[in-house]
Amino acid sequence: MNNTNVLISGSSVAGPALAHWLHRYGFHPTIVERAPALRDGGYAVDFRGEAHLSVLRRMGIMDDVERARTGMGSMSYVNSAGKPQAQLPADLFAGDIEILRGDLARILYEATAHHTEYIFGDSIASLTEDAEGVTVTFERGAPRRFDLVIGADGLHSRTRDLTFGPEERFVKHLGVHCAIFTTANHLGLDHTGHAYRTAGKLAAMYSARHNTEAKAVFYFSSPDLDLDRRDVARQQAVLAERFAGTGWESDRLLRDMRYAPDFYFDSVGQVRMDSWSRGRVALVGDAAYCPSSLSGMGTGLALVGAYVLAGELAAARGDHRIAFARYEDELREYAEGCRKMGDGVAKLMVPGSRLMATLLNRYYKAMPYLPGKNMAAKIARKTAENITLRDYRAPARPQPGNPLPSHQD
Repeated sequence: MNNTNVLISGSSVAGPALAHWLHRYGFHPTIVERAPALRDGGYAVDFRGEAHLSVLRRMGIMDDVERARTGMGSMSYVNSAGKPQAQLPADLFAGDIEILRGDLARILYEATAHHTEYIFGDSIASLTEDAEGVTVTFERGAPRRFDLVIGADGLHSRTRDLTFGPEERFVKHLGVHCAIFTTANHLGLDHTGHAYRTAGKLAAMYSARHNTEAKAVFYFSSPDLDLDRRDVARQQAVLAERFAGTGWESDRLLRDMRYAPDFYFDSVGQVRMDSWSRGRVALVGDAAYCPSSLSGMGTGLALVGAYVLAGELAAARGDHRIAFARYEDELREYAEGCRKMGDGVAKLMVPGSRLMATLLNRYYKAMPYLPGKNMAAKIARKTAENITLRDYRAPARPQPGNPLPSHQD
């Protein structure tokens, strides 16, 4: 086996998932994470279809994910008085399994911490590649050598910037910004959510962690804002300016926002790249092919991508030139399909006029009685399942005379 010493940037979902598989195949992963500790909070993420679920089973974490699932039902669109006007069905809203991103990150961390070195509170500063490996300098730690470097560091990937060029070449802003934070479940929501939509804005709440808390979510249409991603005070000020006096529960949620321990704010975008690797550096998950947070596909795609990348490295016995090319061949069409699920969703989520918001609410209200009432959910499921996963076999540590182990469901 060659190139077994692998640095992964990012400890959210794709990074630990990749580390899990690399270790199983005989590699030695290290994860570096800018945040000082594992990040909690974040929105709920969905898994749907056999491709997503089979990866969870093969990883051996399905039971943990099941225990932490949100158990969400349908979501209601409400008017300014909080009266339900229409429903978004559960199979479209939450997939087969829905879990909070922070809970999933914790499960993945606990599954890998005993065999993967985690470096928190640091990030990659530079990458210098030669014929034998990559010299990595860090913002805080001493330089180190690795055989391969994998960027699993999200939409605003530092690894991508250093290897391929500036973000604006690859990230397409979809004209929407979002914010999410934890708040009290003061509406008494029971495994459901309420959303209030008006021209260019959407405010929502949904219950979390068995109704003991709630997530507040805001979307608003806007050109890309030049905001420091670490300036939480400025981000909160922008959100308050946009939604003050909007109606429904907006003002209360904006007051609660100031005390939230996990406020998150970002633009909504997609990553579009012609290649996901260069030399000894490759990208996985949102860093390479983010389909946008509105697609409902990003987390499942990230887990599938980590499975395929690690499997191809194992199949090629660490030859990154072969493995990276096969990784793209296997995943490119699937990633493109997931990205298309995000195209156009922004305008449906935050319509540009009050009339369009009203028409959409009427459509959802009539959906249960329409011939194609399950069409959107069927399209989402078909997209999620549109890949046949190879059963990668680990070439590491076979016993003499015994066949190589396979990883079946």
